[in-house]
Amino acid sequence: LLVPVERVLLVPFTDPHGRNLWPGLAASLTRMVAGFAIGAGLGLVLGVLMGVSRTAERMVGPSLNAVRQIALYAWIPLLTAWFGSGDVAKVAFIALSAFFPMVLNTHDGLRAVPAPLLEVARVLRLSPVQTVRRVLLPGALPSIFIGVQLALIYAWIATVGAEYAMGLGLGVGTVLSEGREHFRMDIVIAGVLTLALVGYGINTLFGRLFRRMLVWQPAGR
Repeated sequence: LLVPVERVLLVPFTDPHGRNLWPGLAASLTRMVAGFAIGAGLGLVLGVLMGVSRTAERMVGPSLNAVRQIALYAWIPLLTAWFGSGDVAKVAFIALSAFFPMVLNTHDGLRAVPAPLLEVARVLRLSPVQTVRRVLLPGALPSIFIGVQLALIYAWIATVGAEYAMGLGLGVGTVLSEGREHFRMDIVIAGVLTLALVGYGINTLFGRLFRRMLVWQPAGR
């Protein structure tokens, strides 16, 4: 069961039989970025709409809360029935995983904007668009950025899960699946380490970026 260190570090990156982590990692990151952009973008729009409009919140909120109770991986059979097992289904699954944290954090952030700020907007007679752009969105930025960070992590987890469950094509999840089927623990371990390092890198990078962008926020918020 013990695997030599040099096999873990080198063999998966030079394997001649298609189980190469470098193109797999590139394919996984491409899918993640595409799914994240779609899911987080839609989540941001819907979150803003629900955050600024009580009518939209009453119309969409109950259905959204009901749908998000469904386990994420329970969507895979439906997505594969609609889109097959190719990249479209995988990107749709990734987008779905990024959508919910984005919409929920955006909505909560807008609803948590202090009432005195809204009162100032009314005193200054700002239009609804100006109120959203100058008061609500800046006030909700910390929550929105948390939503972005969570959406990125969920998108990365969903990327590997979709590749592992749906198979076909390049990807880190496919590398793990093939390594398991061929009892190649060096490939499996290298894939797991890759997942951990990429996830840690995403979380650390964007966490530091968001802290720099929110230096005007009070300490501890």
